[in-house]
Amino acid sequence: MTATGGEAALFWVLAPLMVLAALGLLFVRRAVHAAMCLVFVMVSLAIMYIAQEAAFLGVVQVVVYTGAVMMLFLFVLMLVGVDASDSLTETIKGQRGIGLLLGLGLGIVLAGVVAQAAFPPAAGLGLANEVTNPVGLARILFGDYVLAMEAVGVLLVTAAMGALVLTHRRRLEPRRTQRTMAESRVRALPRGVSLTPQPTPGVYALNNAMDTPALDPAGEPVEASVPRVLRIRGQQRSVGALLESERATVEGE
Repeated sequence: MTATGGEAALFWVLAPLMVLAALGLLFVRRAVHAAMCLVFVMVSLAIMYIAQEAAFLGVVQVVVYTGAVMMLFLFVLMLVGVDASDSLTETIKGQRGIGLLLGLGLGIVLAGVVAQAAFPPAAGLGLANEVTNPVGLARILFGDYVLAMEAVGVLLVTAAMGALVLTHRRRLEPRRTQRTMAESRVRALPRGVSLTPQPTPGVYALNNAMDTPALDPAGEPVEASVPRVLRIRGQQRSVGALLESERATVEGE
């Protein structure tokens, strides 16, 4: 069974991009960028599956892995946060050398497996899709590889529990209720804090502006009614200027 021209073109376009995205997992400096590279690889795999007439695998690749698992990873990254700076201090002496040796050994083992693997001639998906692709796939996964599926389920549950543990933060101070907030405001009365809300600005005669102070029952302006930013900038209008403008308006009429 040989690939058609369209399948070959699709492979040679997506395969180099998938390799570059996979290398991005090793060399990008931000965890979010690495996750996006992995999303690109997974979506490309789904396209490959659909091109090979395995539509069920392609849909599962997008819905389950890209749409659920990877979005969970991104959600955890956004909640927990990952520092972009790398720590060059080794907490365990010699761990880099051990990691290099283990990686080299794994590469040798994988190369030996690939070199000694014998693949039978391709027969296409006609036989696999004889009882529909989902049914045939379910018989293989839950018949021949049931232990592997159970292990994957345990890993996914463990990952979800780990995400919950990482996003949980212990409260450093007691929870502020309405009663505690009211008691704190009462205790702050000697420091000049007002117990009641401040009056709204601009409630004076014909004016309704943020830079116009309100008046108390004695007719005196309440400076705190004007926003602090306007007071700092010197954009607050005085009561005298306000009276002059109103007198000019009355005389003009």
